[in-house]
Amino acid sequence: MPTILPRVAARPIRRTAWARNLAAPVRDFLNTESAGAVALLVAALAALLWANSPWWHSYESVWTTELSIRLGSSEVSHELREWINQGLMTFYFLVVGLEAKRELDLGSLRERRRIVIAAASATGGMAAAVGLYLLLNAGGEGADGWGAAMSTDTAFALGVLGIMASGATRLRLRLLTITVIDDLIALVVIATAYTESIATVPLVVAAGLFAGLFPLRFAPPRWRLRVAAVVGVAIWVALLQSGIDPVIAGLAVGLITGAYPPARVDLERVTESARSFREQPTPELARSAQLAVVAAISPNDRLQHRLHPWTSFVIVPLFALANAGIHVDGSLLSDAVTSPITLGIVLGYVVGKPLGVVAATWIAYRAFGRRVRLTLSWPVIAGAGTVCGIGFTVALLIANIAFEGRQLEEAKVGILSSALLATLVVFVAFRLIARIPDRVRARQLSGTAEDLVDLSDEVDEERDHVRGSPDAPVTLIEYGDYECPYCGQAEVVIRELLESFGDDLRYVWRHLPLNDVHTHAQIAAEAAEAAAAQGRFWDFHDALLTHQDDLSPAGLARRADEVGLDLNRFWADIRDHAHADRIGDDVTSADSSGVAGTPSFFINGNRHDGAYDIETLTRAVRAARARAQPVPVEA
Repeated sequence: MPTILPRVAARPIRRTAWARNLAAPVRDFLNTESAGAVALLVAALAALLWANSPWWHSYESVWTTELSIRLGSSEVSHELREWINQGLMTFYFLVVGLEAKRELDLGSLRERRRIVIAAASATGGMAAAVGLYLLLNAGGEGADGWGAAMSTDTAFALGVLGIMASGATRLRLRLLTITVIDDLIALVVIATAYTESIATVPLVVAAGLFAGLFPLRFAPPRWRLRVAAVVGVAIWVALLQSGIDPVIAGLAVGLITGAYPPARVDLERVTESARSFREQPTPELARSAQLAVVAAISPNDRLQHRLHPWTSFVIVPLFALANAGIHVDGSLLSDAVTSPITLGIVLGYVVGKPLGVVAATWIAYRAFGRRVRLTLSWPVIAGAGTVCGIGFTVALLIANIAFEGRQLEEAKVGILSSALLATLVVFVAFRLIARIPDRVRARQLSGTAEDLVDLSDEVDEERDHVRGSPDAPVTLIEYGDYECPYCGQAEVVIRELLESFGDDLRYVWRHLPLNDVHTHAQIAAEAAEAAAAQGRFWDFHDALLTHQDDLSPAGLARRADEVGLDLNRFWADIRDHAHADRIGDDVTSADSSGVAGTPSFFINGNRHDGAYDIETLTRAVRAARARAQPVPVEA
């Protein structure tokens, strides 16, 4: 007798999921910086080749060319190198400020106590480097150039770390935090120690314009950034006239540019606008859809997405091309070997930075009575210190302010030499770290702090759908949608993980139907809960993901019949939407946890922002297991 399928309307629950987020901003930032290190290296080598070519005289003649901008009777005139150092580099420091703000609002520094260790590591490394530099230069002609020996280069440091310790996400994030703090302090130093005189009126104007940026956060998104850009340029000009290095403007603007996850209501508006445009493709509706998309993303994310590739692949390499060139001859090398400036910079970076980072971290850790746990083990902290010894961009920037002539050349030799020597030290350090026995490494990891928990609702064995041992040290949670093709692809990976890790891994599925995108997502989720009410959730779950292209009522009936459900009870539950609230609770927990799409994974409560292929998830689960499992004590 054929089964008669009742007409069932997939009643939307009161809460819907956020739309898909394509990439994790921090991961993109790190990847761009690592790739940008290659562009920076190529530019630095090109500068050296140019400055030592048969046409080496042209190097200085090009970069000292005067470029003027005149508006009526007002004129701004600088050498081409100064336009790069004070103009284009403003965008570099804008990106630094944006990333610092993101870390404070959404990243690892949203727990303010963690700023203490990061700030101590950064300031300790800088202080030790400056101290060693002044040890050789105090009272001498090069004493004023101490600022050239203190700041780690973000691009080079992350690039080297990516080669020496690929996959060390915690370490890379900590290094990123330290380099951001380094840059912040370096800009304060530039604005104070390296500013000879200050014009009060332009400075007051700059402060007033900066204050005017705060109300703009409440302005309509369609013209907010344009007005902010005009005000930002005005701030830059005012700071230039005041005598303070105008790159400060970029940092200041970045630090007040908010970062926040997309609001659910904004993402739903995007879907509605796109659907309206699809039905009536008019210019007005196209503009409306475009504005809806823009409004859903924070200004911080939008600016980083636009500017960061330019700063990494154009502006900073151009800065290196304009500043790293130095005509090397026997006389310069002879002077550099005995120059306190060269030796002070090399000693500061290669020796001072690592020692300062480790010592300051230890002091801060002891001073706070261990209330703030370390996120890295001590060998890795020492490795991070060696990476912090790689300086370049800000070092060259300050050297160009503090020195000139022969002293500037000696400083450049020191900066380039220290970057090379520090890289060799990093190589040796991480080779030694890799030789640490697994048992010792596990003991060290167990003493570090857990990542900040991103998951709002802990796993409830009585309520959640759980596969695997309840005592497993690692819990992998997926927020999924049965109609999402990416969830279907992830299912294959999940099965392989469960088989590979056995009792060390448990897996939890939580519903996140994207009702504004997938027509059958809601009814499929309710059908899965109806199957769960009959004790057959996982059988039905597997069947749904295997037949994602057949989630119509007829397809659901076939799956229910295949797993042996009571069809009358099954359809009664769906018809009455008996489990809609249960699904709504999952969606609420997803929203509270900042989930933006499907599939979204959490490993021991921490968001997994990387890819979800078998290799990536295996590394993540293995690292979580190493931190979670107790370390056996030898007899």
